[in-house]
Parts: sequence; structure tokens; C-alpha cells
Amino acid sequence: MSDAASEESPIERIRTVTWEDPAPGVAKMPGMSGLEYLRSMLSGELPPPPIAALMRMTLVAAEPGTATFVCEPDESHYNPIGTVHGGFLCTVLDSALGCAVQTTLPQGQGYTSIEINVNYLRPVYAHSGELTCTATVTKPGNRVAFADGVITDAAGKTVATATGSLLVFPIGD
Repeated sequence: MSDAASEESPIERIRTVTWEDPAPGVAKMPGMSGLEYLRSMLSGELPPPPIAALMRMTLVAAEPGTATFVCEPDESHYNPIGTVHGGFLCTVLDSALGCAVQTTLPQGQGYTSIEINVNYLRPVYAHSGELTCTATVTKPGNRVAFADGVITDAAGKTVATATGSLLVFPIGD
């Protein structure tokens, strides 16, 4: 070990997560269509959900039947073998699938995931750069909706895909 290397301090790896109170947004949701709700988040009128801050993902687009997130993985997302944990990718896909379905829902309707099937096609690393996850509704529904999602890395390579089914139900009082 060189003298210069012995004098270097180890890199401090600290991450602080902050988020906004989700209650005001959740309270407004029953009175808005799903698309109106997501567009209110995009405009900054309503706060994003806390999971977005925790996972460092951002909703960047919502149109009827589709939603897009971006995120940039780092070492804090690594599993024991030094790649981004599949659970991170699954969470981003699940969020995009849910928001895509949400864009199709009328006022007073919500959703929750019933099932998600993820295919991991390539390893993801901190140096993979920004990931883009786009989900599209394949079949909207009054009780169950279906959507597909794709994550691409900064080079445009597909790293994971998913299909999911989501339960649609009334929300509010």
C-alpha cells in the first residue's frame, strides 16, 4: 500500500431520506380521477408518495394508459454480489404498473397489485446510469386491470420487464 493510499480517508457512505407528509395528497385523491391526481403530483401541487424518496425514483410522465419513472441506482441498492438488488427493480416496475393503471381510473377508484411477474434480463450497477421505466395498460378494467412495464438503462438496453394484474376498488368514504 502506498503512503498516499494510507493517508486517504475511506469514503463515507451516508444517505438521509426526507419526504413530504402524504396525508394532504391522499385526502384529495377520492375527488380526482387517477390521471388528474398523477398530473397534480407532476406539477408539484401534490407531494409524491414517500416510497419515491426512499427508492430515489421520480414520476416524470403520466398519460392515459401509461406512466414513466426515472431513477438512478447507486451502491445503496446493491445486493451481496455487487449488483443492484432485483427488489429495487421490482419496486420501480410495480410503481409504474400501478400508476399506469391509475391513469385509467375515474374519480373514487383506487388500485392495489394482485400479482407481478418480473423478468431480469441484465445486471444493473451503479454505473449503469439513469434507468427509465415505462408501463402501459394492456387491459383496463372495473375490477381487475393489466399492465406491462419495461426498464431500460442509460444505454437504452432493456434490463427488466414485468407484467402485472391490479385490483380496482372504490376509495374514499
